[in-house]
Amino acid sequence: MKNGQTQSNNKPSRWQALREFLFGMIGMEFAEHAMEMRASLESLFMLGTVGDMIGVPVLPPYYSLRLLPYIVPHITTWKRRVLREREFSDEHDYHLDGL
Repeated sequence: MKNGQTQSNNKPSRWQALREFLFGMIGMEFAEHAMEMRASLESLFMLGTVGDMIGVPVLPPYYSLRLLPYIVPHITTWKRRVLREREFSDEHDYHLDGL
């Protein structure tokens, strides 16, 4: 019985390894690009709603106050991400597309 259990435990790990290998070959770049797009859109949304915290008044305060309960957990990380010093080359993170 133990021999049957070890064989059944090996098959999912092999399938898991194959699945992870194929994801690395095919889907990894798509997932990273989707995460980068989400982060940039979230940053723009936060800038539009609570941008007056860093000196960019965009929306009237009434709408910002209505969204405030949903945004409060994300404000500190957003401010840290937006206000940190950057170099010109930090934008692209050295993507090697086409090589």
